[in-house]
Amino acid sequence: MPELSTAEAGTPVPARTTAAFFDVDNTIIRGASAFHLAMGLHRRGFFRYRDLVRAFAHNMRYQLLGENKDQIDEIRSRALSIMKGHSVAEVVAIGEEVYDQVLELRIYPGTRQLLDDHLAAGREVWLVTATPVEIGNLIARRLGATGCLGTVAEHKDGFYTGRLVGALVHGEAKASAVRELAEREGIDLNASYAYGDSANDVPILSTVGHPCAINPDPRLRRHAQVAGWPVREFRGRRRAAKKGINAASWAGLAWVVGLVLRSIGRSFRG
Repeated sequence: MPELSTAEAGTPVPARTTAAFFDVDNTIIRGASAFHLAMGLHRRGFFRYRDLVRAFAHNMRYQLLGENKDQIDEIRSRALSIMKGHSVAEVVAIGEEVYDQVLELRIYPGTRQLLDDHLAAGREVWLVTATPVEIGNLIARRLGATGCLGTVAEHKDGFYTGRLVGALVHGEAKASAVRELAEREGIDLNASYAYGDSANDVPILSTVGHPCAINPDPRLRRHAQVAGWPVREFRGRRRAAKKGINAASWAGLAWVVGLVLRSIGRSFRG
């Protein structure tokens, strides 16, 4: 006699969950969230003005040209060295302040609406980001999302060691993290959704049945056209967006230079 499947035997088969996976920088939040966290850390004395100017330059390059692996690796190394010896609680408290004062104002309304629509439809919503998981979880909590898959910076006794646990959650590592979560939580990836802005998000977008490019960089835009993926643009008209970014770049540079000059002036007066 043939064996009965669980369904035929009367045992209910657990329904599989569907989810929506969102990149953070330039997908949910305009620009690089790490730059704004760096600003908050600078105000608390974590690092010097030249580190702030370097972080600003990386943020502008990211907004204008998109992500670059070497750039991401450099930012990671510098961030880990800066965080070494500081407490997790202190960094999270600064992250809360930065979210309230800056990040909340930089959320794309269109992406926020998509996220809320997925939650209303009963889907899980996960942020997937190279940002430290503590900050990613903070953003997820404020947005009402299910959780975050982020980079794990090692800490002992509540203090960062300056080392990573596992890989930076970026590129292919994002897709691996999503597949592991789906296996663990019973998520049906073929029925799930993913959103990203960069060519480095192609692996995670290719992992689900419903990928969508949001505010894509040129390489992702071309890939989406070839693959037949939908594209959503929440930056307004592209020319206006570029003009706004350029204006913000010059204004921001002037602001940072002003900070440095004021600091030098105070040193001389002292």
